[in-house]
Amino acid sequence: MRDRKHLEYDIVGDHLKNYDFMVNLAHFKGHAMGGFGGAVKNISIGIASSAGKAWIHSAGKTKNAAEMWSALPPQDDFLESMAEAAKAVADHCGERILYINVMNNLSVDCDAHPAAPEMGDIGILASTDPVALDKACVDLVYASDDPGKVHLIERIESRHGTHTLDHAAAIGLGDPDYELIDIDN
Repeated sequence: MRDRKHLEYDIVGDHLKNYDFMVNLAHFKGHAMGGFGGAVKNISIGIASSAGKAWIHSAGKTKNAAEMWSALPPQDDFLESMAEAAKAVADHCGERILYINVMNNLSVDCDAHPAAPEMGDIGILASTDPVALDKACVDLVYASDDPGKVHLIERIESRHGTHTLDHAAAIGLGDPDYELIDIDN
């Protein structure tokens, strides 16, 4: 496909084709490799099979999880591969995905390797656009007056995390422009 630089296809669980609708519920937080994890990471790596996870992490070099760590690509290639895998799932499902990011217990690490939360809770955001949703979450972290945000921002920036969103927008996964609508008021 012309919009893919690294992954010509995605590898997901066989039963994905049986679902009419999907709710992608993600815990927004930092991530050791991606800088942050939210809707795009969850729809790509979260839905991938073990071979698919290796495929994404290696930017299309191996499907073997045992070989994955020795086949790690340059950082931006990995980030772009996450966006490309997410796009493949979104293309398959069409507009039948609701994305929800829960912004609580904001730690610099993912839930698989939890670190103590560095920031207070921000809230729950939802969208049918994963790029807009993740961009809004990143922006809320930057705009927060919580002094603990420096740790999450450092993680995002040190991993070039927002490049995932740049590539996702460039390949048509979503639009980084958004409007926040507060339903509490």
